[in-house]
Amino acid sequence: MDVAGLRVTVMGLGRFQGGVSAARYLAQRGAIVAVTDLAPAEKLAESIAALADVPIARWRLGEHCEGDFSDTDLVVVNPAVKPGNRFVELARSHGVRLTSEIELFLAECSTGNVVGVTGSNGKSTTSAMIAAILSADGRKTWLGGNIGASLLDELPRIAPSDWVVLELSSFQLARLSIDVRWPRIAVVTNCSPNHLDWHPDYDDYRRAKQRLVQRVPAEGATVLNDEDGEVATWRDLSHAKVFGPVADDEIPPLRIPGGHNRQNARLAAAATRAVGVSPCAIDRGLRVFSGLPHRLERVAEIAGRTFYNDSLATTPESAIVALRAFDQPIWLLAGGSDKGANFAEFAREVATRAHGAIFYGQTGPRLAALARALAPCGTIKDASALNDALRRAWELSSPGDVILLSPACASFDQFTNFAERGTVFKQLVGELHETESLHKNGWSTESGIQHALEKAKRYFERLAQQNPSPHGGNGVAICQQFLELQHRQAVSQSDVDNLLARLVAEPSPGTGWYEVEILCRHWARQRGFEA
Repeated sequence: MDVAGLRVTVMGLGRFQGGVSAARYLAQRGAIVAVTDLAPAEKLAESIAALADVPIARWRLGEHCEGDFSDTDLVVVNPAVKPGNRFVELARSHGVRLTSEIELFLAECSTGNVVGVTGSNGKSTTSAMIAAILSADGRKTWLGGNIGASLLDELPRIAPSDWVVLELSSFQLARLSIDVRWPRIAVVTNCSPNHLDWHPDYDDYRRAKQRLVQRVPAEGATVLNDEDGEVATWRDLSHAKVFGPVADDEIPPLRIPGGHNRQNARLAAAATRAVGVSPCAIDRGLRVFSGLPHRLERVAEIAGRTFYNDSLATTPESAIVALRAFDQPIWLLAGGSDKGANFAEFAREVATRAHGAIFYGQTGPRLAALARALAPCGTIKDASALNDALRRAWELSSPGDVILLSPACASFDQFTNFAERGTVFKQLVGELHETESLHKNGWSTESGIQHALEKAKRYFERLAQQNPSPHGGNGVAICQQFLELQHRQAVSQSDVDNLLARLVAEPSPGTGWYEVEILCRHWARQRGFEA
């Protein structure tokens, strides 16, 4: 589509890439772009900064204005904008064309080798597994869509022979025009009620998912998880050949835990087999796949407890599969904002499988009440926020236990999105690791810190003698600098900043380095400095 000279309103800049990429893509092609978002500028600072070098004709933040929707040629609607939005309907009533970031991409993408993946749970991991297998087969592959990466900026580099894997949400599918070139391969992982705060009812949500199956061309392929009772009934919707998941014994050992991930792998294998990928490449791609951030991501092991970040589990169903992924005793951290989900089955699973659960956030009291009714003798606790929930799980757990963040809810009551929630969880676990290390090694006193530093310095001295790399010598110098600071009567924030800068600048830090950094930060905080 030639957009040069067109007046375009980008509705919803957002804090992910979609709005930013759409605004940049259109402005660079000569469109007169207006960006409007209900969020104020301070909440969109990162996205605004990403467009600093782009000629945006008009910014309207903290509000929408009717003129941006009635007196324009094209509106790019953010997927989060709910159906029936009055500004979208205003544009429609004035004959303004509506589109989306994903539709812009599909309209301009030079390759027809596009795989679309949808489902209520597992679509991100399945998409990434498909991309890993295609790459293992030697095919240039691009991964994007709802998984968080817009591919609009990559369009000039995507060749006709390349492959594209798109994770597609119900929001994206619901608004996608029938006139655009839809994916040639469709994969559906499962379907259960979700996002009922956006869709008016489950039928509307299901119809959005089914659109992907219905639009696959006859020469393409559809992969349905026919072990899911709902999706098994969709076979007749497809005009293309339909495949089910491959057998479990055809899947190699995986690096990521859980039977649900083997199910995802079976679907990924079926999709790639349908486009001619060899069994060896499928095996190779799955063996090297190490998972995605915030999807049953192993964070740390501290004092015998293993911590997992499953922040992407924003539905009861996805949290249930996480609970089923472990044989060890589980301490579950769950809660957040409410999307209108039914938590009855989730509560039963918590009562059956979790050793204990700590619920927090907007849905915390409701979830705790449901779980207590089903497991009156179980350990069910309330917490105000995620940090409090983690502290309680740590205090109640024992070596050999799993502490699992799998919220079963959206994050918007306390966080910007699931990624921020997962990142905060990992930071909290890191602080817990630091505290535990200090107590375990006797580093909580000034003399303990000095003793540990002298020990680290001796280690780095031996390393410098044995290895010609500068790593040992750098370690000696930093330990010496730290020891000198300890004995100074007057220490400034700049002294601390300089030491920390040297620590974090070390390329490929190894044994001893992390311990020295913990010591430095703890000592600085004891002295009242920022670290």
